[in-house]
Amino acid sequence: MKVKGEKVLVTGGAGFIGSHLVDRLVDLSCDVIVLDNLSNTTTEYIQDHIDRGRIEFVKGDVRDFETVESCLDDISLVFHFAAQYDVRRSVSDPVYDFDINVNGMINILEAMRKNDVLNIVFASSGGTLYGLADAIPTPETYPPQPISPYGASKAASEMYISAYCACYGLCGVSLRYANIIGPRSLHGVIFDFYQKLKKEPKSLEILGDGKQKKSYMDVSDCVSASLHITEKIERGFNIFNIGSEEWVTVNYIAKLVINQLKLTNVELSYTGGEQGWIGDVPLMLLSISKLKDLGWKPTMRIDAAIRRYVKWLVEKYGSL
Repeated sequence: MKVKGEKVLVTGGAGFIGSHLVDRLVDLSCDVIVLDNLSNTTTEYIQDHIDRGRIEFVKGDVRDFETVESCLDDISLVFHFAAQYDVRRSVSDPVYDFDINVNGMINILEAMRKNDVLNIVFASSGGTLYGLADAIPTPETYPPQPISPYGASKAASEMYISAYCACYGLCGVSLRYANIIGPRSLHGVIFDFYQKLKKEPKSLEILGDGKQKKSYMDVSDCVSASLHITEKIERGFNIFNIGSEEWVTVNYIAKLVINQLKLTNVELSYTGGEQGWIGDVPLMLLSISKLKDLGWKPTMRIDAAIRRYVKWLVEKYGSL
C-alpha cells in the first residue's frame, strides 16, 4: 500500500495512537481526514494540524454509516483506529463494546466497498485476542482465544476484514499490538500508578498479585512499525504482531515508576489473584519474527519507554 502523498482517512485520529499516526502522515505529505467522535479525547493533539490546514477534521461516529461514507471521497487508504478500548468496560457492557468495535467495523468496510476504497489498516490487539496462550512468545498463527468481549470484538473485526478481502478484493492489514505506552495516553497501568501516587505518594495499590508479565512498546516505535508494514503489503489479508521482545512484571513497572517520580518508602498493596480484573491476560509476549523478517525491529527499550512516558505525565499533569 502506498502511503506517502496519498489521501487517507484515520478513524480515531484524535486519540492516543491515532494522533501520533496523524503526525507521521502529515510528515509524509498525506492528505489526511480524521474522523473522531471525541468521546474520550479532544482535538488537542491535532489542533495545530487543523489550524494550519494540514488535515481535515470531521466530528462523527463510526457507527453512523452516512458520516463514514461522507469521509471516503477519493480516499486511497483507511487507518481504522477508532474503538472502545477499555477491557473492563467491555466486560460490564459487552453490547456497547460490540456496537462500536464490530458494527463500526462493518460500517467502515461497507462504506469502503460501496466507494471502491480498497486498502485498510486495522488497529487490533495481541494479548486480548490470543487470550491465555500456551505458546509464548505468541506467533500470528496461534488461534484467537479471547477471554474478554473486547478481545472477541477485535477477533470478529479481523474475520470481517478477511472476508471482505476475499469477496471484494480489498487489501487489509491487521496490526496486533502489544501494550502501547507513551505521551498522550490516558489509560493503562502506568497512568493508573501515576494517578494513584499523585493522590497518595506513600502507598500504591496494585491490581492482582503484581506478577502479571507483559510486553510494552513506545508509541513512536508502534507508529513506525505500523507504517513500515503498510508500505510493504500489496494484496490480500495480512496479520502482524507489533510489540517489543522484552516483557516485564507489573511489580517491576511499579518500582520503575516510583523511582522515576523520586519517591521513597512507598508501601505496596495488592488486590490479589493472577488477573488484575476480569478479562485481564496475565502473561503476554508477542512473537515479532514476522515483523523482523519484513525488515523492522524496535528501537526503544521498555525501561526508556516507561521513563519517557512518566516524564511526560509529570510535565503534563504536574509533579507529586
